[in-house]
Amino acid sequence: MHLKVPAFYLIMLVFFSFYSCRTGPDVDTEVVEEIEILPPTELYGNLFTDVQTRAIFEDSKTFVDAIPEYDVSIIRQRYEMLDDTTAEGIETFVREHFEIPSNASKFKTDSLSIRSHITKLWDILGRPADEIESGTLIPLPNAYIVPGGRFREIYYWDSYFTMLGLQADGQTEVIQNMINNFAFLIERYGFIPNGNRTYYLGRSQPPFFALMVQILAEEKGDQVYAKYLPYLKREYEFWMKGAASVQSGSAVNRVVKLEDGTILNRYWDNLNTPRPESYREDVKTAEMAAQSNPNLTKEEVYRNLRAGAESGWDFSSRWLDENSNFDLSTIHTTQILPVDLNSLLYNLESTIAKASDLSNDTEAAKNFRSKAESRKKAILKYFWSSADQFFMDYNFQKNQVTNRLSLAAVYPLFFKIASDEQANLVAGTLKSQFLKPGGLVTTPYNTGQQWDAPNGWAPLQYLAIKGLQNYSIAELSNEIRDRWVKLNSDVYSRTFKMTEKYNVEDLSKESGGGEYPTQDGFGWTNGVYQKLTAEK
Repeated sequence: MHLKVPAFYLIMLVFFSFYSCRTGPDVDTEVVEEIEILPPTELYGNLFTDVQTRAIFEDSKTFVDAIPEYDVSIIRQRYEMLDDTTAEGIETFVREHFEIPSNASKFKTDSLSIRSHITKLWDILGRPADEIESGTLIPLPNAYIVPGGRFREIYYWDSYFTMLGLQADGQTEVIQNMINNFAFLIERYGFIPNGNRTYYLGRSQPPFFALMVQILAEEKGDQVYAKYLPYLKREYEFWMKGAASVQSGSAVNRVVKLEDGTILNRYWDNLNTPRPESYREDVKTAEMAAQSNPNLTKEEVYRNLRAGAESGWDFSSRWLDENSNFDLSTIHTTQILPVDLNSLLYNLESTIAKASDLSNDTEAAKNFRSKAESRKKAILKYFWSSADQFFMDYNFQKNQVTNRLSLAAVYPLFFKIASDEQANLVAGTLKSQFLKPGGLVTTPYNTGQQWDAPNGWAPLQYLAIKGLQNYSIAELSNEIRDRWVKLNSDVYSRTFKMTEKYNVEDLSKESGGGEYPTQDGFGWTNGVYQKLTAEK
């Protein structure tokens, strides 16, 4: 058995350097050690494939997060000499040669208030600056907060909502450390990966970096914008790569140029192979897709699964074919222009314009202000459905909105892109089709995917609440906030846990769906709860 390694990874032998002084991203660097930074497919070879395909661990993410006990090349050699290649023999080998990660939390409480519990959790979920070590972890130069459970590394868009709670708790330096880590990743890779793991280096996540900088500027002043301007620009270049050469009616990377010359963005991944952290799940999905559609290649399925992961909504009816009862094998993320992504990029363009003004670069400010205005017009043109009176994603291959209702519609309200009339129409649909006893359901469709009914997620509650507040739709905003906060509090009083997502339809049941069980911890739920209750 021989692995075919993508060319993308063949050059990923790099020197990692850390800041000699950890006060910001603009300080001198110092190389401290040479280290291989490789994905698990290449790092572990046949051992990786055998562990994942034989389902040695229930969760595919377990092995790719394991830490080798010593030099990986020797482990690979010893595995090739292994006589017992049964599942039991492979598991024994892995446990002898790797430190296996655990999801268990050592922090338990049945006496603290929920807010005090969350404040204590910052220490539990906190990680110090990483030591250089082998494995898939990309070492970061500053301390950071992880979400919790199986999510043992920093995550991109999660971190913005975590920072909201850190801000409410006065943890400004932790926020700055995390932003500096993201600046470090931009400096090294030209973008912020999904998380600081080698297997995430093909994709990013929703671009919330500009909003993180805004939080820090609220605490330390507007000079923060100028300080991080180079990193904001580099992230923008990542999302817009290929924009200068893309032809009308076609797409390159994350850029799509419509027939009228309008440029918008989609989610994408640089790779078209199974995700190492969901290897056997992706292989199974691709096999099912091939059976139902012989013209579809497995590589196309893998790319769309990866793009769905970049969206953060992995997975949702937003990316699936309704005519096949929302089967995951029909995923076509790369055909879709997402309203949330393009709203975030509008904000990135606006933030770069503001930071350029503060840096006395009037030409750049004017340029990016123009880009933002053009994108705003495009959002209103392509993502607003007059028939549904709601913001929706746009399928650029079919030249029409997707007709999928989802909470991505609140992004144009959060960024004040929508008109007053549109905001009120969106609010009406939120109230009639999304509002449930525990807050807002992510979509009205019950598909078995975790970013659909009956689940509600903290980040989307927050964006909806703030978006409605922007248009003085106070009654609905307050109702969503109160129902969500009460659900968090009620579940905590029963379980003494904060969880990744919640069942907002039936408050007696847990959330479900997706590729893994509901995780506790939990970074963004903690952050949104602290922020909402601090402002109440």
